[in-house]
Amino acid sequence: MLTTTEENYIKALLRISSEGDGEAGTNQLAARLDVRPATVTDMVKKLRDKSLVDYQRYGKIRLTDKGRIKATEIVRKHRLWETFLYDKLDFSWDEVHEVAEQLEHIQSDKLIEQLDKFLGYPLFDPHGDSIPKANEDFKHEVRTSLSDGEVGKTYTIIAVKDNSPHFLQYATRLGLTINSKIKIIEHIGFDKSLSISLNSKTINISQKVAENVCIN
Repeated sequence: MLTTTEENYIKALLRISSEGDGEAGTNQLAARLDVRPATVTDMVKKLRDKSLVDYQRYGKIRLTDKGRIKATEIVRKHRLWETFLYDKLDFSWDEVHEVAEQLEHIQSDKLIEQLDKFLGYPLFDPHGDSIPKANEDFKHEVRTSLSDGEVGKTYTIIAVKDNSPHFLQYATRLGLTINSKIKIIEHIGFDKSLSISLNSKTINISQKVAENVCIN
């Protein structure tokens, strides 16, 4: 059985490696987890001893098949718990992440399968991220950001990249929620902000916000 810290490490490693070439550097992992590189090195050695990662001193870190399966299970549990909190307990989308971070470490396969069934086998969590099925490989989803949308076209918000409470609360105040319809009015060259039409109003949003909103 893995500790909570070990699970957090392989989950972070899964996300970093899936966004790139399947590997992660010590400094990348340290930055993602907000710890010192030396702390990462010590933990990675423990994960290597448990056959969860491949790692040589000063080299890149790569999840083994065993590590990837376990990390995907943790992501699956996290997103199912977020969906449960949002759909059934009336948590807002900016509240679910922190609670799900605690619940994802519960060790009961039966509970998770029953949870999935109870929720009606959802495909996406409240932030628009796909929920892996049991025994399914984790897939990094390549999506179009609002910042890359074309002027004059109308899009639907399908996900957000930033799940932090601060961003989600700000997005909510702007009216940017999943399934919102947005028409791009203008790309503003000076600061790369956008002028958009949303809920019959024209508003400006920053480049940072636009880059974290995914559209279809």
